[in-house]
Amino acid sequence: MQADTVFVDQLKCEAVIGVFDWEKQITQTLFIDLEMSWDNRPAAASDDYRHALCYDTVSTAVTELVEGTPHELVETVAEKVAELIRSRFGVHWVKVTVNKPGAVKNAANLGVRIERGSRTNP
Repeated sequence: MQADTVFVDQLKCEAVIGVFDWEKQITQTLFIDLEMSWDNRPAAASDDYRHALCYDTVSTAVTELVEGTPHELVETVAEKVAELIRSRFGVHWVKVTVNKPGAVKNAANLGVRIERGSRTNP
């Protein structure tokens, strides 16, 4: 059973996000946390980058997705990010947390967390 995880914490994205008219006129900061199931053994054994899940490439793709299209809901952002990671990078399981700090006056942070796929390879 594979239990390796590649993660990215607090990926900062400047996005047009929100349901209110004023939110559609500005960018707001989202922080995205990713956990991705990946068998790290081939990369570790060979010390070969080609066998690793490149967190820089993943981060760039996620940033382009989030910043490139306006969304109303953080739920939509989370689903699209999960689908991107699973389809483009062949990741079988992903946990995506989308944080929207300052969205509620009396809360330091809020957001959604989703998990998609199976933790182990089929």
